[in-house]
Amino acid sequence: MRPGLEAKRLVIKVGSAVLAGPQGLEHGVMQEIARQVLALRQEGREVVLVSSGAVAAGMAALGLPRPQDMPTKQALAAIGQPLLMAHWREAFTPTPVAQVLLTAEDLASRGRYLNAKATLQALLRLKAVPIINENDTVAFQEIRFGDNDQLSARVAALVEAGLLLLLSDVDALYEDDPKKNPSARPIPEVERVEAVLAHAGEGNPLGSGGMRSKLLAARIAGRVGIPTLLLPGRRPGVILEALAGAPLGTYFHARRRYRGQRAWLYSLLRPKGELVLDAGAVRALRERGASLLPAGIKAVRGRFGRGEAVRLLTEAGEEVGVGLANYAAEEIERIKGHKSAEIEALLGYRYTEEVVHRDHLALKEEAWGS
Repeated sequence: MRPGLEAKRLVIKVGSAVLAGPQGLEHGVMQEIARQVLALRQEGREVVLVSSGAVAAGMAALGLPRPQDMPTKQALAAIGQPLLMAHWREAFTPTPVAQVLLTAEDLASRGRYLNAKATLQALLRLKAVPIINENDTVAFQEIRFGDNDQLSARVAALVEAGLLLLLSDVDALYEDDPKKNPSARPIPEVERVEAVLAHAGEGNPLGSGGMRSKLLAARIAGRVGIPTLLLPGRRPGVILEALAGAPLGTYFHARRRYRGQRAWLYSLLRPKGELVLDAGAVRALRERGASLLPAGIKAVRGRFGRGEAVRLLTEAGEEVGVGLANYAAEEIERIKGHKSAEIEALLGYRYTEEVVHRDHLALKEEAWGS
């Protein structure tokens, strides 16, 4: 059996291409998904639902085609969001549902991340079904690039789920575009997402994510130890069948398991800056699990404050990991290349010997040796 199918906590992302047809939201499809979610709850599992569909619902309500300008898309999302939740509320009756509007940027703030985590945990304790959507009316890149896929991966890390399910309008990931190449074969399992990312195409025009966005989501989840299962969302019973072991869709293996702060670090959308390290510092981090000292820093990029997240790079530009900086960018600029014993003389004070402590560092998976 694929690892993670027995997980007690699941995040299920449903794309707009699954939920909506030419006439708008399809209530029968939503009822079938709700039926399966409630069946999982009867098994003692917890489910968090990430739902697209607000823009599609707004389009249908006003009889409009998909617009190209961002303000109209955001307006349609505002119109469609209550319609989307009304459909979900009816589909799950009498089980209570809860609307949670997030953007990937919300989860980039450690404080807001912890607040969202506490709220979602409370909703699960109250036996409600959290239904998360992007806050489309204020999120520019999320609408344009279909980050509900990637948001679902960050939500999976947030709630420490054991499995992420992506319900799509395609049966699986294929070796080639099956619409152009009917002989293309589905790929049942993927060990490393990077191996297939370069070949990802775009999907149904109602869904703004496309296959590439789903692969990016699988990579984000996999980096913090959460496997991903891509399934044909409009197939009745597909969730229950797949979790029972049926070889459906495409399963993406996970790597090392990170939890808590390290999971947050590794799922960040955009760290605030970058530190370029010399070869000795890279080896110390990767091979000895050491902290980053100022002596190993060659360059500082970006503007960031103390306690903010930074990406650590080799001199060739390869990502080593992400960590929390104990000093601001301008402070690191002054102490880089120097020994820790010199920090106080250079700055007039010293917070710590380390620029990034190993307890606040998440290494890229290539450094894990697995």
